Amino acid sequence: MIRPEHIEALLGSDADDATLIVTVGTVVVVPASALDSERYRGALEIISRHDLVTRLGTSAPSRRDLEETAAGLDTAVTRLGA
Repeated sequence: MIRPEHIEALLGSDADDATLIVTVGTVVVVPASALDSERYRGALEIISRHDLVTRLGTSAPSRRDLEETAAGLDTAVTRLGA
């Protein structure tokens, strides 16, 4: 479900408060402010860009870091049953 491309999209988002979410089985990047909208109500918040950069220690991770991060987040989401 969560792929390295999703991590890249989160890091490259124009929104200052970008957040990776799962909604209706789809992984998307949205501004955190959009989470209160009807469209994203009930979405599962995965990670914010700020928390991702803190976790990675950089805003320009290697391909391997992207792959490992995506795999770890995907496992966490799968365990939640999302």
